[in-house]
Amino acid sequence: MNGNTNAKRRAFLVASASGFAGLQFGLPQQIARAADAHAAPSSGGKAKSVILFFLCGGASHIDTWDMKPDAPVEYRGPFASRATSAPEIRLCEHLPQLAKQAHHLAIIRSVCSTVSTNDHHAGYYYNLTGHAPDSTFLSLGNDRRPYSDDWPYIGSVVGARRPQRDGLPNALTLPHMPSAPPYTRPGQFAARLGVEFDPLYIQAARSEPLKFQAPSLVLSGDVTPDQLLSRQRLLEALDGARRQFEKSAAEQLWEQHQQRTLDLLLSSNTTKVFDIASEPKAVRERYGQSVNATSLLMARRLVEAEVPFITVFWKEDEALKNQCKSAGGWDTHGNNFECLKNHLLPEFDQAFSGLVEDLGDKNLLDQTLLLVTSEMGRTPKIGDPRSGGTSGAGRDHWTHCMSVLMAGGGIQGGRTWGASDRFGEYPAEQPLTPADIAKTVYHAAGIDDLRATDGQGRPYNLLDEGQAITGLF
Repeated sequence: MNGNTNAKRRAFLVASASGFAGLQFGLPQQIARAADAHAAPSSGGKAKSVILFFLCGGASHIDTWDMKPDAPVEYRGPFASRATSAPEIRLCEHLPQLAKQAHHLAIIRSVCSTVSTNDHHAGYYYNLTGHAPDSTFLSLGNDRRPYSDDWPYIGSVVGARRPQRDGLPNALTLPHMPSAPPYTRPGQFAARLGVEFDPLYIQAARSEPLKFQAPSLVLSGDVTPDQLLSRQRLLEALDGARRQFEKSAAEQLWEQHQQRTLDLLLSSNTTKVFDIASEPKAVRERYGQSVNATSLLMARRLVEAEVPFITVFWKEDEALKNQCKSAGGWDTHGNNFECLKNHLLPEFDQAFSGLVEDLGDKNLLDQTLLLVTSEMGRTPKIGDPRSGGTSGAGRDHWTHCMSVLMAGGGIQGGRTWGASDRFGEYPAEQPLTPADIAKTVYHAAGIDDLRATDGQGRPYNLLDEGQAITGLF
């Protein structure tokens, strides 16, 4: 047996940053803990699970679910609005399948940022944590890295508040981690809550939309679960002497990750959940064939497996980069209308409407909160200087107003909440911030107590700002 083979087998089990993302940012000296992290949820809402669908890039609110048909053409654009299954809701004409599910939707049209950094990093952070970006986002922009003392992701908070289970973790993210290093987006990690509450990242590629895997949870070569257990027992025996001494917080944390990884590798339930090809062909076709579509189908399977929080980050299509003057997602700096009409809206429409319909058919919608958001809206007035102004038909970043979609989890569907002004530029009624949206998610998940303690036992609140929109329930 040659040296390369030995090295390969020695590395068959890896618990690394690709699976537990927060580790790459280092451990804080004092790891914060959730107060009563293993407690059952309180009585706030019905949602046993939350699915957050994040439209990476900054989705245009004015071309989708907050259209302004009476605005001048330089604002409203060429798309028409259409009636839906809910009298109070009109949607873009290019969302025909979602229009049939609108009676399940609540559309919040008055979300704005209190800090106008106008960049992606700050938009991710604000909308994923509920906390306004601090001064480092203003000074560093998209060079601002995730910090270990950042405020935690709402998915990590929900996961930390639910009982810890064997097998699948309480928070999973798929099909990728935005964005490519070194520009990893802040806000998607547990941070000060402790890296043990980081989501587990499950990856899939556009070229292989049925293949989901966590790179850190893969047995390579001919290693079997029995061999893995034998190796684990040997390591435990060799490590016996060290266990006589008091372990540091970092050592304890690392052992938690090792055990978590081992549990996942040996769980037959994990294999079954990730086997999306076992879904009936008709179901897969209803969602669509793209990796974003199969990620939403995977999210439904994770709901059935009782995972408390599932995040789907829209995976960009690099083939659209030049056409849309973007990374291939919803950041439509150029050719906004063709990119939406021909690519983004059809893919979203089929996949998300399929999820809503599927959860409804399986009687899971009432116990599953669906949330669709993004890092920002887009400029209501057409024309982005970086793509040629008006002739480039793009929309730039716009943090002053955006829309958020919710469904299920006790939410009353078929309604809107708040309103933007006649151009879609600023909130006109019931102005809200991402903190209010985060508090609404917590309320839906039955989490109304956000007290926590740091590593020295000092109390603090995970989110002081904002109020749950209880009128939606």
